[in-house]
Amino acid sequence: MNPFTTLTARLVIMPVNNIDTDQIIPARFLKTTDKNGLGANLFSDWRYLPDGKPDPGFILNKPERQGAQILLAGDNFGCGSSREHAPWALAGWGFRVVISTSIADIFRNNALKNGLLPIVVNKAQYQALMAMFNHSSEKQLTVDLAHQLLILPDEETIEFVIDGFSKACILNGTDELGYLLGMEAQITAYEHLVEPI
Repeated sequence: MNPFTTLTARLVIMPVNNIDTDQIIPARFLKTTDKNGLGANLFSDWRYLPDGKPDPGFILNKPERQGAQILLAGDNFGCGSSREHAPWALAGWGFRVVISTSIADIFRNNALKNGLLPIVVNKAQYQALMAMFNHSSEKQLTVDLAHQLLILPDEETIEFVIDGFSKACILNGTDELGYLLGMEAQITAYEHLVEPI
């Protein structure tokens, strides 16, 4: 994973409630255990026409949304089955952050383990973001993970919550295993201190 400290990026707005993991990445794409290439299948049933061509009306297919790295989604994002492929697909498309008024717990945990930052805001904050970004594809939002702030174009800020361990992992671009491996010297030193039973 790439370290994440501060990101300034454009948004994709998808104000649909209850987007579940099968909509994020349909089950037929779950046979792979490789993250690579899953971004092409993100929101596949919405993104492509029956003949396989991109639907020009779908938000991810619009030229002005290419390169956006923040998804502003509707309530209860990532509900449904537990599939790590969902954050893989979002990250594979290029998203680094998902913002919603609520994010399903299993999806949230899978996202954090894969360097995708899930941020929950309240309804008033969500409406403020919608009002500011809905009619502009050029405005950018800054996500400051170190200070746990969203910084709007008008310099207003929104605080967000993240647990300390997940924050440390994402700031350093590592997962739980990487975190433990980074403590190898301390673990070895401790093991030498402990007498065998």
